[in-house]
Amino acid sequence: MKRNPLFIVIALVLIVAFAPLLFVFQVRQSEVAVVTLFGRPHRTIAEPGLKFRLPPPIENVYKLDQRIQNFEGELEETKLPDQNILLVKVYVGWRIEKPEIFFPKFAGGSIPVAEDSLRALVRSAKNEVAGQHPFSDFISADEKEMKFTRIESEILKRVQDQVSAQNYGIEVKFVQIKKLGLPENVTQKVFERMQSERQRLISKIQSSGEEEATKIKSAADRQAATLLTEADGKALQIRSQGEAEAIKSLAILQQNTDLANLNMRLSALEQMLKEKTTLILDQNTPPLDLLHSLKFKTAEPTPGSNH
Repeated sequence: MKRNPLFIVIALVLIVAFAPLLFVFQVRQSEVAVVTLFGRPHRTIAEPGLKFRLPPPIENVYKLDQRIQNFEGELEETKLPDQNILLVKVYVGWRIEKPEIFFPKFAGGSIPVAEDSLRALVRSAKNEVAGQHPFSDFISADEKEMKFTRIESEILKRVQDQVSAQNYGIEVKFVQIKKLGLPENVTQKVFERMQSERQRLISKIQSSGEEEATKIKSAADRQAATLLTEADGKALQIRSQGEAEAIKSLAILQQNTDLANLNMRLSALEQMLKEKTTLILDQNTPPLDLLHSLKFKTAEPTPGSNH
């Protein structure tokens, strides 16, 4: 039976086109390739590009994702040391660090199988760490009392230690608390406790404010007393200077009785004329007799006016 020449040509073309695929494979930027030799890991390739291999079944290539994987745990009950029950959900990020260990450990590099094992470690570490922290470290009216970052760091450290001890070939990048919840039977008690903490915080702030106000008032009183003392001293000094000057003036007046008499009469006249007051007195009555020596200029009458 003669073969169709066209069929033979097509077969040869396909062999030539696809035969090289048995000897080469492509590694992407985000991948790492595990090459097995007769079913056992032989070498790993992380550099991207076109790579060579022996045809199956001598060598087989398995590609693993080197990007960060993440998953969420369940919202599970955790008992705290103060006997409170808290619902905690965590968010985990991890990546394949050692493909040659990870591949045989988890059924040919299965990410779901690896995450199942990692979930158990995270759940255990979460419960252990939460069991060492009181309720106020998670939920409190005072932000300074909450210790989210510290709790997350402690959980991450425990998970990393367990992963390293069990040689998973995994690097856990982060563990974060994503959600907190409360059982319905303790919600009211928690609200009451939060109100009590809030009231305690308010009282503390009020007490601090009153204490600060007392300090400010005391400082102001001390400053006022100092200023009054300085003012009194200054007034006493001025008064002393005035008395000294008065004594000098008195000595002069004692030597000249006429000048003293004139001075007294001028002072009396000044006091009488200081206000808008109309007095009818004899012009010879002291101190009005001083006005005899003054000449007043009267206004001249204008033409045509009758006076």
